[in-house]
Amino acid sequence: MASVKGGNETRSYVSPRREEAARQTRRAVLTAAAEHFRAAGYAATSLAQIAESAGVARPTVTTVFGSKCALLKEALDEALAGDDDPVPVAQRPWFRPVVEARDREELFAAYAHVCTVIGSRAALLFEAARRAADVGEDTRDLWRATVDNRRRGAAMVIARLEDIEAGRWAVGTPTAERATDALWLLNDPAHYLALVLGRGWSEDEFSAWLGRQFETAVNVAARQAAASSLPHASARSISPSSSGPSLPAT
Repeated sequence: MASVKGGNETRSYVSPRREEAARQTRRAVLTAAAEHFRAAGYAATSLAQIAESAGVARPTVTTVFGSKCALLKEALDEALAGDDDPVPVAQRPWFRPVVEARDREELFAAYAHVCTVIGSRAALLFEAARRAADVGEDTRDLWRATVDNRRRGAAMVIARLEDIEAGRWAVGTPTAERATDALWLLNDPAHYLALVLGRGWSEDEFSAWLGRQFETAVNVAARQAAASSLPHASARSISPSSSGPSLPAT
């Protein structure tokens, strides 16, 4: 940034060329970091390796991002979103079918597609972050935040289901909480890693399977929540005159 003085005024401006150079440097470092994290994991990747792949000096990596953990977070965030634009996931075009779904079948199919898209971009980075959780406090906090974000995503889907089927999935109810937990378990990119990258499923096969699992899991969760809210009738009573339970009358 330079300044131009005129009278008592000081006007500052940013060089477009310098801004573009900084943007390209940031992009090169982030791309190199993501490639290394995917290929070798977090612990086995050094800032020196990232710098060499990006074609910059090692101190530049620290200056731009601050730490290796910050690099992993940025790589994860970009993989989830698909780019570095500051637009929430819920407002992105590839998430709109979830928001616009008219029934539960459309909703779960749309969310399964979203999870497939995210898995294709981020499954290996999620695995790197999971393993990095044992490295230090900063990476452990990053992993916890990543897991919490997945549950918030699941909660958004159940909230949309409540919009569609009013009265069944109200936020905060045991039914909604169980259903959210079920989606949270299934929206883990580890499933994409295991079935698509590991077992060779096609993305279409995976997405169709995941949509069916969403449907089944939510139905089971609803039944469990309903059962747990019922009074627990005792099947056996303890007789004061005996040391064990008495048999129920037949």
